[in-house]
Amino acid sequence: MECNTIEKEQHKKEMMAIQDSMDVLSGKWKISIITSVCLYNKRRFSDILNDVSGISNKMLSKELKELEINKLIKRTVLDTQPITVRYELTEHGKTLQTIINNLTAWGIEHRKKIIES
Repeated sequence: MECNTIEKEQHKKEMMAIQDSMDVLSGKWKISIITSVCLYNKRRFSDILNDVSGISNKMLSKELKELEINKLIKRTVLDTQPITVRYELTEHGKTLQTIINNLTAWGIEHRKKIIES
């Protein structure tokens, strides 16, 4: 069954939306960083560094900046001695909670399937 022109245009828009999403979220670290902040609400740099196994300071800093540019993470510098930087999801970033929950559930089921076979 062939799609009509309207359906093709709609599918094209959907594919573009997926690509836009992947451009923002893809890479080895972004989903893990978002998950760390998502699970705990507010995280310090060192907390995220401990949560995300294998990431370097430099890479975490770079990824957090990109997430901040994309308005998913908010960075707050606290007036403490020494200075503490805290990260939390923005309202826009919180819209990823469902995706994180779905990825978690899928990952658990996927691991079970792989172990079973």
